[in-house]
Amino acid sequence: MKFHLSDFTKKSLNPGSDTDQQEDLGGQQPFALVKYFSFTSLTVILLASLVLTWSFSQNTRKTILERSEIYSRMFAESLNRQVFYLFILPTFVRYGRIALSDPIQFEQLDLIITDITRGMNIKSVTIFDSRENIISYATEAALVGKRNAGGIEYQKALQGESSTVFTSSGSVLSLLLPGSAPVSSQLQTYVPFRRDRGAMPGEIMGVVAVTQDLSADMKALFSLQFKIILFSLTVMAILFAVLSAIVIRADRIMEARAQERRELEKQLHESKRLAALGKMIASVSHEIKNPLGIVRSTAEIIAKRISKVAPGNEHLAAIIVQETTRLDGIVREFLDFARPKDLTLSPGSLNSLAERMAVFMEAEFQKKNIRPLLELDAAMPDIQMDGEQMYQVLLNIVFNAVHAMSEHGGTLTVRTNPLPGGGAVMEIADTGCGMSAEKLTQIFIPFYTDKNRGTGLGLAITKNIVEKHGGTISVESREGEGSTFSVRLGGGAAA
Repeated sequence: MKFHLSDFTKKSLNPGSDTDQQEDLGGQQPFALVKYFSFTSLTVILLASLVLTWSFSQNTRKTILERSEIYSRMFAESLNRQVFYLFILPTFVRYGRIALSDPIQFEQLDLIITDITRGMNIKSVTIFDSRENIISYATEAALVGKRNAGGIEYQKALQGESSTVFTSSGSVLSLLLPGSAPVSSQLQTYVPFRRDRGAMPGEIMGVVAVTQDLSADMKALFSLQFKIILFSLTVMAILFAVLSAIVIRADRIMEARAQERRELEKQLHESKRLAALGKMIASVSHEIKNPLGIVRSTAEIIAKRISKVAPGNEHLAAIIVQETTRLDGIVREFLDFARPKDLTLSPGSLNSLAERMAVFMEAEFQKKNIRPLLELDAAMPDIQMDGEQMYQVLLNIVFNAVHAMSEHGGTLTVRTNPLPGGGAVMEIADTGCGMSAEKLTQIFIPFYTDKNRGTGLGLAITKNIVEKHGGTISVESREGEGSTFSVRLGGGAAA
């Protein structure tokens, strides 16, 4: 069973994740309230607009009916007077009686009423007999002689009371939905037909019903109502779209800021953890380093004496020297991680580092059946760097590539290219076993390793050195296809 300090690192950071989530939710709650209030306000405004539109249309309709009723009554009174003087009196003087069943009298009355109603907003005029509920005259000839057509309004008029009946069909939907009932509105005003006695009311001779066609007015009202509703919906839609865009953008900004804050907190926790870990490693490594040196030097002395006292057993002391040397290397790696060296910057070329590495690793490449390829750009500029530390970066990456190709060998390609602004990029590609997506997220974590032997600090130190140079390091890998490390320094390093 393997145990990595990186696992301990993750577990030590996890408790804070719940707190981070609570803080994120706490930060989003006020904005959620703002969104709720905004969309609720839009809904309230829309409903208020619809209510105001309905109220406005109802008031307008009421005003139209009131004015039309006043107009009808005034017209009926005028008609009453003119018919009395232009028809009743002359006809009574000439014939001695009024008989609308006489075609001559009927035609004469029709001419008078037609002349009076010409140019007026009157659809029809109907005159009922006072003795029975029968239509004695109507501008619509088909209604003449019809009985019981007056209803309760006829009875009220006989009692001297005027009344009005409003009939309507259709609505604002008639303008929108094909096949809906057409807009039709009529106002019928029933007034008593009296003898003209000057200022005093005279004898009721019948009932006059005046019908106005208000369809055009109602249609215009519905059209205005529809336009107001449409305008309100359009404004609401625009406001909703604008508010939605603002909310979406605000959500993205808040999420980006929350993510940035989480990353900063994560880096802060990591820095604190690494600082404490570095102090511990530095202290322990310092205490181990001196005894290791003593053990190694003692083993070298014993090796010389064994060759004299017990020839053939010198390998025992050599094993001690070899292992203490390996442990000394591990201790030095710990110290390099815990106490990074300061940079000593000077102009240098990544090409020279790659050539130096190829010479140094030549024997290892041959042993592992690895074919090195150097694709170095001859136009590479010199950049400011610490040559020795960057050489360590290159070796650490190459060692990992060699380990990935240790079974069947392969090809190791080192490629350099200049970057805009005077920077440079170095790519180290291998044809090894590659890495999984999960492993890619952990390879730069200190003490993470899948090797049987190793500290897991090589790539962590590599990343630290590159970032101290102001550069970046990235890796692309697929299982079974190999890996490619990219180191960017100067110029467009951050691109």
